[in-house]
Amino acid sequence: MPQLPSPLRRLLPLSQTLAAATPAPLLHLSRRLFSSSSSPSPSPSPRAACLRALAYRGGQAGGGGRRGHHNHLLRRGNSTLGKRSKEKMGGGGGGGGGGGGGEAELAFNKTRAEGKDGRKGRSMELKSRKLNPINTICYVQHKGVYSGFPLPVEDQKYYVVRILGTGMDTQDTSPSILLFFDKQRFIFNAGEGLQRFCTEHKIKLSKIDHIFLTRVCSETAGGLPGLVLTLAGIGEEGMSVNIWGPSDLDFLASAMRSFIPNRAMLHTHSFGVEQNVSSSQSKDATVIVDDEVVRISAMFVKPRYNKEASCLNDSNLKPGDTAIIYACELPELKGKFDPAKAAALGLKPGPKYRELQLGNSVQSDAFDKMVHPRDVLGPSIPGPTVLLVDCPTKYHMHELFSLQSLIRFYEDSSEQAGSPKKVNCVIHLGPSSVTEALDYQNWMRKFGATQHIMAGHEIKNMEIPILKGSARISSRLHFVCPHLFPSSGFWPVEPINDVDSEKNKVSSLQACESVSAANLLKFHLRPYAQLGLDRSSIPSLTTYGDIVDELLSEIPEIKEVPEQISKFWQSNSVGKHMLMVEEPWITENSSVCNFVDENSNSGKLQDGTPLRASGWRKHPKDTPDIPCCVENATREDMEITFLGTGSSQPSKYRNVSSIYINLFTQGGILLDCGEGTLGQLKRRFGVSGADDAVKSLKCIWISHIHADHHTGVARVLALRSKLLKGVPHKPLLVIGPRPLERFLNAYSTLEDLDMQFLDCRQTLKPSIEAFLSDNATESATSQLGSTIFAPGSKMENYSRKPASPRDTTALTNLKDVLHESGLEVLYSVPVLHCPQAFGVVLRAKEKVSSAGKAIPGWKVVYSGDTRPCPALVDASRDATVLIHEATFEDSMKDEAIARNHSTTKEAIAVGTSAGAYRIILTHFSQRYPKIPVFDEVDMQKTCIAFDLMSVNLADLPVLPKVLPHLKLLFKDEMVVDESDEIQEAVM
Repeated sequence: MPQLPSPLRRLLPLSQTLAAATPAPLLHLSRRLFSSSSSPSPSPSPRAACLRALAYRGGQAGGGGRRGHHNHLLRRGNSTLGKRSKEKMGGGGGGGGGGGGGEAELAFNKTRAEGKDGRKGRSMELKSRKLNPINTICYVQHKGVYSGFPLPVEDQKYYVVRILGTGMDTQDTSPSILLFFDKQRFIFNAGEGLQRFCTEHKIKLSKIDHIFLTRVCSETAGGLPGLVLTLAGIGEEGMSVNIWGPSDLDFLASAMRSFIPNRAMLHTHSFGVEQNVSSSQSKDATVIVDDEVVRISAMFVKPRYNKEASCLNDSNLKPGDTAIIYACELPELKGKFDPAKAAALGLKPGPKYRELQLGNSVQSDAFDKMVHPRDVLGPSIPGPTVLLVDCPTKYHMHELFSLQSLIRFYEDSSEQAGSPKKVNCVIHLGPSSVTEALDYQNWMRKFGATQHIMAGHEIKNMEIPILKGSARISSRLHFVCPHLFPSSGFWPVEPINDVDSEKNKVSSLQACESVSAANLLKFHLRPYAQLGLDRSSIPSLTTYGDIVDELLSEIPEIKEVPEQISKFWQSNSVGKHMLMVEEPWITENSSVCNFVDENSNSGKLQDGTPLRASGWRKHPKDTPDIPCCVENATREDMEITFLGTGSSQPSKYRNVSSIYINLFTQGGILLDCGEGTLGQLKRRFGVSGADDAVKSLKCIWISHIHADHHTGVARVLALRSKLLKGVPHKPLLVIGPRPLERFLNAYSTLEDLDMQFLDCRQTLKPSIEAFLSDNATESATSQLGSTIFAPGSKMENYSRKPASPRDTTALTNLKDVLHESGLEVLYSVPVLHCPQAFGVVLRAKEKVSSAGKAIPGWKVVYSGDTRPCPALVDASRDATVLIHEATFEDSMKDEAIARNHSTTKEAIAVGTSAGAYRIILTHFSQRYPKIPVFDEVDMQKTCIAFDLMSVNLADLPVLPKVLPHLKLLFKDEMVVDESDEIQEAVM
């Protein structure tokens, strides 16, 4: 093969390199290395800049002076590719002369693709904070008194309980409770969306010392995996946090270790009760934390589904059913120190004052007697107490009301010789269907004059968005283009039709006095003078109209944009056969295809390099024709809704990866299901609409095992199982990498997931085509030669062995799913990111028009996370829509290579080379919180995805025309505004 003289060398199939007998590590070469030692290189065209970084096999670079150019290898940060070992620099020096003889390949991080790039030696040490041994006592200098004299000015301390309203608006997860001290932070429950909530409200998770779970299930712990990984990515050594829960926590920890290999990331502590004794009979709570600042104890509540059997013998119990009641008790406040009494007892100001303040007796300076703390201190003030009560179902109420360990907190308690322990605040986490029951309200009265805060799901909270930043963006996008952004970020309260809850609902006269929780509502514990509720931090109520008024005031010229955009749909509906007028900037073409010599049939690049027939094929410069499937589409055929378009971890404006393929009457499919997917479904379709979407799901497909792509699966599966309980249905098919099955199987010990798993490696195109054609003799493994799992390659070990009977059953289920969904085929495509990383192809069945004409079905391709690779290009041939990740901007190509992601221009090049009709970019780095950086001249048939954007099949012709108008929304916001909050997760 001739030596590569410029960056315009075409990219060849990766499988040929991996299948070679002597594979060698790949080298990244900067643009200057492409100059020939024998002749100068022609100047590359400006539009070729996107291809400046290619990779060579190690043996290519020998001779011809190429080795001398290794000094020009430049990497960003601690990129894996920048670590040049002798093995990478060596590699057989054949070829001689000009240093050619090898095949040029697309640059990628091979070590990461093989799963060998984990950061070693990271300790993930727990934080250790020095506590204040004098509780709330501060030291100040007081006029006329020795400077070391301790005065009980505890009023300067700030101890508070704070409601973190995760899930309040979407009813999809349990709210979290933050217990805040000057030296310690405790969070109770970590449901999905906690990270995103804390980012918006600038609550630093790195300051959290302990997390407590009231139950171990997806509703209360769905955010834990992502949170643990985020903490592990902070700093050089990473951070961790203590996680506490009942013995069921061991099942969750075991499940999480299937994709969190570093044990140091998980510091879990489980506690439990003796199996032969009912928890309600125990008079003593389990003490978890007992230090100078707070004492936290736990009480167990198990449901009783069978009234005839005890809760311990109930066969319907699952480990995740156990609920925990937490009691948080602060120590008493020492009485005020009286200097006059101390002086009268012969004490001089000094260290002895401090000893008395600490509770120690001292010898009098003037008299032969001991001075005791009670002699100089006023009466002590009892420390405040907070109870967190989680009663998730009516089946838990009997056990809750019978708890012996709670009796000491009741106002009329006869268990103690003195007065009962005063409870200042009880936070109720159960749903309103439970807490509004008459029996529950009567039980609440036992605490006397206590502040009750109802923090469970209440319908009235749905109209107040918790993620105000995201709602603001959704409202602005909805105003500009309601066709693509149907959700305004606000929705009216939906009525409920719960007959049981209405029957048991108490009247206002019967109800115990309480307040409804609000987002960021506080209850002050100290200073003692401020004990009680504080509503000052509750966000002000904002409406959709307020946001639109703000937008028009900020960008007056945007007022005309909605009308301009609506004309695109009007012209599209007049006649789909009409060729649409393109925007001026759309006529420019900077795609990779233009690098092909359009005037020649010789199959060569513009620089004369031969174009491999099996590589990236030539396509027309412009493809104005609308595909038949789009031209004849109805609005009930297919719609793509982006539930998460960010990467790595949830951010203020973008959730992590999830795409909902809405097939309307034929169900729906989820492509990836990152944390918060269920909440996003509810923001897009409403609470009841999302429930309908979950019930009608046909399949969930997961691209790879990184947490930002799958940690929302358990929550969706658990809700579906609950919604369909008692209704005949099939288990939901989940297709994904094998490690995901280990996670879901371990997790199913806690909750009914009601799913059937199928390995992605059993859904490669040869396997699926053979199975669908009933050609069972043609094994999938015999057809791997054209993939990156080719025999002899480094990736061969990741190829799947012949299908097991379980896989065959799942494949049969997949066949039924395809038939019910109106799909002709669904198959996975190996891509370049990490072990067992895949893209997916969905193709609908052929339709027949009213005139009897056959109309080909639409084709949607989703890349997952990947470097641009020929396998995906081949799979995307003539796709109706290619959804491709574009994690980095074009200037960060080195970073994209190091992490095996794609840049914007690379993603567009893949779609252009494949002849895709429309390209939608997603999975943007959180460096770009609102809109990514891109070059308009590349956006000929491309659109940027936003959270909650819905793209109907019938709307594809107008899609690229909308983007310039959307940019007007963010004209001053094309840079990061959260840089101080973004952390690179370990994924």
